[in-house]
Amino acid sequence: MCDRFISRTQRFFVISKPNKDKKHHRTPVMEIKKLAQEVFEIEAQEIANLRHQLDENFEKSIQAILKCSGKVIVSGMGKSGIIGKKIAATLSSTGTPSFFLHPGEAYHGDLGMIEEKDVVLLISNSGETDEVLKLIPFLKHQQNCTISMSGNDDSTLAKNTNYHINIAVEKEACPLLLAPTSSTTATLVMGDAIAVTLMKLRNFKEENFAKFHPGGTLGRRLLTTVGDVMKKNNLPITSSKSTIKEVIQKISEGKLGLVVILENDSIKGVITDGDIRRAMESREKEFFELIASDLMSSDPKLISEDDKLTNASHLMSDHKINSLLVVNASNDFVGVVQVYDLGV
Repeated sequence: MCDRFISRTQRFFVISKPNKDKKHHRTPVMEIKKLAQEVFEIEAQEIANLRHQLDENFEKSIQAILKCSGKVIVSGMGKSGIIGKKIAATLSSTGTPSFFLHPGEAYHGDLGMIEEKDVVLLISNSGETDEVLKLIPFLKHQQNCTISMSGNDDSTLAKNTNYHINIAVEKEACPLLLAPTSSTTATLVMGDAIAVTLMKLRNFKEENFAKFHPGGTLGRRLLTTVGDVMKKNNLPITSSKSTIKEVIQKISEGKLGLVVILENDSIKGVITDGDIRRAMESREKEFFELIASDLMSSDPKLISEDDKLTNASHLMSDHKINSLLVVNASNDFVGVVQVYDLGV
């Protein structure tokens, strides 16, 4: 019974045994690198070609966005939509209010998000994407300024928008010439060109950028003041007549690698642990007879508690130091800020 069942089963299944003689094929590392390099070369060439496609439409698009009192609304389908999200995000973070609107969602109710004063950027590599083209009648009726990005100057999209920016590529990096590769890169770079051009024309500064990135390192350094992060409790302070033992003790207690010399609440100098080490080597015989005034640097670098962290960073970098003494509006010593406090 069992044998009969097995024989019937064998008619439906072919059991293959591993071939011990067959060797696994391995692609040489150099060949893998070469394949990647070919992608870089193809896409780099296509990006270089974009500069020759810029015309008055690009200039007019920039002028239209500069005059816009509303937002720049970006829309695209599929891979173009993914790139469109990045373009909208870049515009928003660099001084041009913008958001991405999915064309399918727009056609089913989200068109209400578009106001008359908005500029609308529509992206389609072919210029014939149905979901994008369906937005045109509404935008014309509402008299929105429209900008299109496609790879075809004669496309339906190009002919039905105010300005058309050509992002055509000669060759996709995809070996089948099917997957959007060079074309999406070209779209992304053109979006960056729009954003950066607007930044420069608007004189967009680091401080402006920081307002939209308060959580990032740059935002923190540009918006946070020295007074917000400085050490202000149990500060290591001594007088110019303190012995070397007292100086070393204060440096150890302060845990900042330095001690500040004050006389009548006025800063006279600073001694760092580096100063101590150098004195031990160069003045070994008289070391324990030294006092604070023998070692202190009488021109320590000061910074106001109201200065931004970026100013503190530049000052430390220029003078190749990692600590600054902090003073208030009355020039009183109120704290110490170190490179570790800057978040870099």
